[in-house]
Amino acid sequence: MRLRHLSRIAIFVFAMLLPALLPAQVAPGGPGSVPAWTSGGKEGVGTSATLESKVWFTLQGGVMTEVYYPRLDVANVRSLEFAVSDGRSVWLESRDLEHSITWADERALVFRQTSRHPRGLFTLTKTYITDPARATVLVQVTFSTASSTANRYAVYALYDPSLNNTGSGDTGWRENDALVAQDGELASALAASPPFTGTANGFVGVNDGRTDLLLHQKLTWSYARAENGNLFQTAKLGSGTSWTLALGFGPSAAEALASARSSLARGFAAVRADYVRGWSAYLNSLRAVREPYRQQFRMAAMQLKAHEDKTHRGAMIASASIPWGEATPSDKPNIGGYHLVWARDLYHVATAFLAMGDSAAAERALDYLLRVQQRPDGSFPQNSWLDGRPYWPSIQMDEQAFPIILAWQLGHTGKETWEKHLRPAAEFIAKNGPRTPQERWEEEEGYSPATIAAEIAGLVCAAEIARKNDAAGDADRYLKLADEWVASLEKWMVTSTGTLDKKLAASGGGQGYYIRINNNTDPNDGFKLDINNGGGAWDERDVVDAGFLELVRLGIKPPDDPYIVRSLAVVDAVIRAATPNGFGWYRYNHDGYGEKSYGGPWAPDMTGVGRLWPILTGERGEYVLAAGKDPDPYIDAMMGFANRGWMIPEQVWDQAEPTGFRWQFGEGTGSATPLAWSMAQFVRLVICAEEKRIVEMPGVVAARYLRR
Repeated sequence: MRLRHLSRIAIFVFAMLLPALLPAQVAPGGPGSVPAWTSGGKEGVGTSATLESKVWFTLQGGVMTEVYYPRLDVANVRSLEFAVSDGRSVWLESRDLEHSITWADERALVFRQTSRHPRGLFTLTKTYITDPARATVLVQVTFSTASSTANRYAVYALYDPSLNNTGSGDTGWRENDALVAQDGELASALAASPPFTGTANGFVGVNDGRTDLLLHQKLTWSYARAENGNLFQTAKLGSGTSWTLALGFGPSAAEALASARSSLARGFAAVRADYVRGWSAYLNSLRAVREPYRQQFRMAAMQLKAHEDKTHRGAMIASASIPWGEATPSDKPNIGGYHLVWARDLYHVATAFLAMGDSAAAERALDYLLRVQQRPDGSFPQNSWLDGRPYWPSIQMDEQAFPIILAWQLGHTGKETWEKHLRPAAEFIAKNGPRTPQERWEEEEGYSPATIAAEIAGLVCAAEIARKNDAAGDADRYLKLADEWVASLEKWMVTSTGTLDKKLAASGGGQGYYIRINNNTDPNDGFKLDINNGGGAWDERDVVDAGFLELVRLGIKPPDDPYIVRSLAVVDAVIRAATPNGFGWYRYNHDGYGEKSYGGPWAPDMTGVGRLWPILTGERGEYVLAAGKDPDPYIDAMMGFANRGWMIPEQVWDQAEPTGFRWQFGEGTGSATPLAWSMAQFVRLVICAEEKRIVEMPGVVAARYLRR
């Protein structure tokens, strides 16, 4: 036994000495641990306002997370953070320091992260921009501590690349005083001014620099190269207390390094001035809104522009994030996350652009929908990569209608657009509607109030465009169908035998309310709805959402319609919650798309508890405005739901009780922040409030159903 114990000691000692015994060239032990992405709860997203710089950064938890290049659907970085060592202890930013983030310049997407030692020993401050002229992220880093102790500390950059949408298969090496990495035809380069004084390459979980620092409090594993694995690169920052780091990208290592060095040569201050100038010019081109909403409006406007791809113009992704990415493996390049295009989300973003004064962006969105996403049969995919390749395979009928509505709003009624794009889309709706394979929550098939509202509006807009193109027969057919569906709304989707309005009925409020979705045309048959994400099976009469408000927003039903009013009372009793920031609503009762009950991520088993969605607060605000009441409390709530970086999330935490995951009541979760749809809804609601009307309501629909 003693010999066995000694042999174990010998193996351990050999492992510790191995780096010194081997030539300090190629790191052994690849490919390393299974990689993953990072939390979807971003606190900042930045890029330049120019088309030349095709790089985007994201920030979360005190560090830089996914960086996208050369398109918004290609993630290349897991994280870039810093470590501090005094020779005896090591502090990792993400693990050991206290974080804050500020919007550092209200004229641009400039963010500053501050990481503080819990006892005040030192502070790291990092300011992020991108170079408007090239694909480089620049980080200005400042280390501050008592002047008498500054020399005790060494600062290290910890870079975890995940090139080409995967954390596997990366190769990295030392290039003089820089670190370069490559995966296929995509490369990154990390350089600094003053230059790094030491660099290392390794594999995550085997011989990466983070592990090295934690074991030895300094860099001892100085491998010049690591091949084909879960790469990790580490660099020691030079002497002093202020540095500029450049993370450049390109199709080759040489081009990535040239980009990084060119940005460093210009200097952070000069690049920042150009960066701010570009964003300031964009903001000045938009309409101004009143205080106290101006700052949030500006951030939302810039985020919407930042979420548009610079290669596939008009392709505006749902979010620069991977929901619950920390629990999502990145070992395969097929994870789309939310950096995909949904026609529904794109419609909402385009209407926000139109409302805030950027009609050119709305035009590009429509052009993308019609020329890239639309398929030969006239349909639009559930979602797609930026080049139009479908990602998920289903069909959502509201997404077939929104491009038609947007075309009508933009005045795109010409013959070619009609014959090649809008008529095929309208015919697809006429042939396949009103039943949908999936409703707007991407889960259930059947008759959905929100979906059918979009289909009706789409058909009415199509009829108007048909008349402009001398297609009276098509126009009459579409209007006849739309009228039939309007006449059937209550018959198909209002239950008179549900249990959720019994108290309302007992108090004289009547009976009958819209259900979330009906599997068939009988809303009273008690069909068992099998809810996704572990939500269970429930009588469809007892599952509600607020999707019927689309009937008001799109000009089909008046806000005082008795079934709308009754359904609102049910919704407020069942799926509304008060938070410190205002009222929020769940998508529907029994929703399972959200964190576990204890706060853990929805992934990887795809079960949880759905949380509150800010877009629903915004939709309610539009309804309140239509009803002649004050929408400001709903604008205030949406603004309150934004995080410290002014990002409005997809979901906000709905519990006052603390968890081990640091979620705060009424603030964002780990699903997706910012959600472009949320930012667009805020923009639109602010403008609706100023104009005292629902600005995106198609007038041709309202004229047919509300004003005749």
